[in-house]
Amino acid sequence: MTTVTLVGTRLADTDEEFVYHGEASGCAGCPYRDQCLNLTPGRRYRITEVRESGQTLDCAVHDEGVRAVEVEPAPIRANVPTKGAFAGSMAELAGPCPHTECPSHPYCEPKGADFDTEYRITEVLGDPPHDYCMLDRDLTMVEFEAPDDA
Repeated sequence: MTTVTLVGTRLADTDEEFVYHGEASGCAGCPYRDQCLNLTPGRRYRITEVRESGQTLDCAVHDEGVRAVEVEPAPIRANVPTKGAFAGSMAELAGPCPHTECPSHPYCEPKGADFDTEYRITEVLGDPPHDYCMLDRDLTMVEFEAPDDA
């Protein structure tokens, strides 16, 4: 289900994804609060359409203003323990990883997903991008179902 919201003009591109972090200090007193602060904090979203007929609005947070866009909750690519990782099953992230230089780190700690939360796997994508896991975890890359925003 799509939702209309406002995002910074630099981010306002179709298929761009972002994690909504909630209200910033510059939002206080803004006349566009209701149109802008209408998403779920911590959730990953994908822009499905930029409202071309809309104007750029001034914003205290975004230096080039904001634009109206349509968004929907986005699926999350993640590395999960291989055991039990199949389409339709529920899975959790393996846990935090201190190895930020690893090519798999963005998938072991994906933005928009929480540790100790179960997510439904919609697709098994295969091997993670690393050659070996420095924590000796047996991992598989999957795509989690986009959460329902209702």
